[in-house]
Amino acid sequence: MTAMRWWRRPEIVCQQWVEMVTDYLEGALPPKLQQAADRHLADCPHCREYLAQVRRTIATAANLRDEDVPDDVVDALMRAFADFRGAGEA
Repeated sequence: MTAMRWWRRPEIVCQQWVEMVTDYLEGALPPKLQQAADRHLADCPHCREYLAQVRRTIATAANLRDEDVPDDVVDALMRAFADFRGAGEA
């Protein structure tokens, strides 16, 4: 299956939901995919909990100040992000 072709199917599975949660929260899904995501959420307590966790994480992160995060943690996160981006370019 090629990238982004799965969204044309009428139903989605949990892995697909996890991959689209950011677009879901931003209201950036095409209407048919939005409907499929909503149907999946209605039937899947695990994905509803995942969505709640993501929302809690966003709310918590929004309240952080620079001084709340130790420099070593910032450095570790920046290295992890750089490693992740580098792995995606390979």
